Amino acid sequence: MMKTNFSLLFYLKKQKNYISGTAPIYIRITVKGKRAEMTTGRECEPARWNAKAGKAIGTKEKVKLLNTYLDQLQTSVYQAYHSLDQAGEIITSEAIKNSYLWKTVVSHTLLEAITNHNQKMRALVGKEYVQGTLNRYLVLERHISAFI
Repeated sequence: MMKTNFSLLFYLKKQKNYISGTAPIYIRITVKGKRAEMTTGRECEPARWNAKAGKAIGTKEKVKLLNTYLDQLQTSVYQAYHSLDQAGEIITSEAIKNSYLWKTVVSHTLLEAITNHNQKMRALVGKEYVQGTLNRYLVLERHISAFI
């Protein structure tokens, strides 16, 4: 299995009309030039942010807690990457993000999509569609099934 390199970046995302105060901290996951971003749920003052290190500057307890949280978040994203790698999944920035967020992507086959469509069409016959339209979709389903 070929290893996929990816990078993590913590950054502040200031609004266009930003004047002062705190800005939300985002995390960017990059794999092969494709990015996935999500919020960390935390904020920091831009004057107290070290963009190069991706951490807050300071020695106060609040700053230490923020940096510890960011370290734990980074570790969790790396664990999501490793779980995808161990499962033999295709590794993309979105896949890592979804794995971290525990989102599962449900994929359907072509036949499942057509069958689902035809079931919905059956309910609409007589209301929005005529029987002939449904019959054409049923023929499509038979042809696709025979082809596959």
